[in-house]
Amino acid sequence: MHINMKIRGFDVQLIVMLMSMLSLVYCQNKEVVSTTNIDGGRIGSHSYAFYVLGDSSVDCGDNTLFYPLLHGHFSLYPCNGSDSTLLPQLLAEKIGLKSMRPFYGQNGSVEEIFGGLNFGSTQATIMNQGSQSHQSLNQQLRQVSETMQLLQLHLATDIALQFTRSSIFALSFGKDDYIDLFLQNSTNQISNHTFATILVDQMTNAVRYLYDANARKIICFGILPLGCTPRVAWEMNRTSDYNGSGCEEQLNDLVMEYNNLLEEHMAKLNTELPEIHVVFCDVYHGMMEIINQPWLFGFVDTKTACCGLGLNGAMIGCMSMDIACNEPSKHLWWDLLNPTQAVNSILADAAWSGSLISNLCHPITIHELVNIKV
Repeated sequence: MHINMKIRGFDVQLIVMLMSMLSLVYCQNKEVVSTTNIDGGRIGSHSYAFYVLGDSSVDCGDNTLFYPLLHGHFSLYPCNGSDSTLLPQLLAEKIGLKSMRPFYGQNGSVEEIFGGLNFGSTQATIMNQGSQSHQSLNQQLRQVSETMQLLQLHLATDIALQFTRSSIFALSFGKDDYIDLFLQNSTNQISNHTFATILVDQMTNAVRYLYDANARKIICFGILPLGCTPRVAWEMNRTSDYNGSGCEEQLNDLVMEYNNLLEEHMAKLNTELPEIHVVFCDVYHGMMEIINQPWLFGFVDTKTACCGLGLNGAMIGCMSMDIACNEPSKHLWWDLLNPTQAVNSILADAAWSGSLISNLCHPITIHELVNIKV
């Protein structure tokens, strides 16, 4: 009996010690992400981590297995640098998070989960099931679920719940669905309106899935104006005299239909689901403001890809950084389909605080979302 009591006492002490260690790790992580620097000042934050799901708008190929072998007719270097030049990652920096790793770039440390993860995968789509090379929306949602379960194994239940509820989850999909539809000769057996509706319904279900996994702060990004990208403009006009002017309005109209429908559904979720805060960021209109008045933002070229070959750099993608232009900050487009870091930086500032481009994100800014206490 005496021996059993000692064993029980040791067990209690061990459990207390382990809980103290986990609490210390949690508090250290909380301290790291609890503040962020804005205009030289320090502000409080109620967000602990940033988790990103998406397609080529959030991943440069780092999280897409065998991407160099499977990039097809797109770019080998779709970003001028790395994922850190993309919109979600620039927002993560504003939140104060520096360690958001690609899902497949983890080293097995639970501390990496505390800083956030990028589940996004170049060429990922909403509609398709995905493959071993890139992860579809549903596959990324499963990865998020597994990650949250791992988090619960390493933290007390109430701490894990609060951590998840206070973290930011961002979704950026649809771009590659429309690219597949228009640039890879996919058979369009359904109407364009039905196509948009199916995509938006899937995105709405994805937000509900995250909500059921205890996510409460969610960002949903719209699709950029694909009709203005160098590749689409060239593809749509190569059968006629193409001088590189203007955008393909038909495709832009379809993208806007998707974006508008997505925004409506996200607004409904804000009223239907208790305690949820969904922010929709209208990347399309933000970029169109830049395209229509490039001189106001310091851009000189709005049509030619900085890194690409052929007419307007639109025929062959960025196969080597050696062919990139000397001043990418003056270009709107980095390659066939992706904006430069300079554009993403402007969009990040607008999404964060509404500077330069107002009402990019609504009903609130990302700064306001981060500081909501849930």
